[in-house]
Amino acid sequence: MAYIVVAFPKMEDAVSIKNLLMKNGYLVAAVCTSGAKVLSTIDSYNEGIIVCGYKLKDMIYSELRVNVPVEFEILLLASPSKISGMNYEGVIPVAMPLRVGDLINTVAMLSINIERRRKKLKNMPKKRSAEEQKIIDKAKSILMEKHCMSEAEAYRYLQKASMDSGTGLAETAEMVICIMMNV
Repeated sequence: MAYIVVAFPKMEDAVSIKNLLMKNGYLVAAVCTSGAKVLSTIDSYNEGIIVCGYKLKDMIYSELRVNVPVEFEILLLASPSKISGMNYEGVIPVAMPLRVGDLINTVAMLSINIERRRKKLKNMPKKRSAEEQKIIDKAKSILMEKHCMSEAEAYRYLQKASMDSGTGLAETAEMVICIMMNV
């Protein structure tokens, strides 16, 4: 579940939104009245949702957006006059007066987006370090030289050996280098 930070210039408004979210099953990590407090609060989180008003004690929502990492979604609660005709890149506007269903549905949508992004990042292949790539390239060149393989064949051989042994590609390449150098 995504962490939620509620930020409004009046503490009573922020607490009301917090209570509304918690009543609907959402975890509210913090309640803030200033942008600086929001920024210091989110330092300990990797991602989340910031529910805020148009203007906080020390900054407006657009200044907050510039200073907040892209892993955080900003849900702006503002009057229709403030929302109309403005550029909201990276900000989801919800018109006031607030309808509870709109707020809850929007928070649910943002939570789902964060969860999808998390899963997508988790499933992405890890980047190899330059050292690991160097080991793999050395193993490929040894296989190409000693067994007359093409580069693609040598790479496929390393991949298959890696999958068969249940080890990483770089570790398999190290084993191939050790074996071939001792032969």
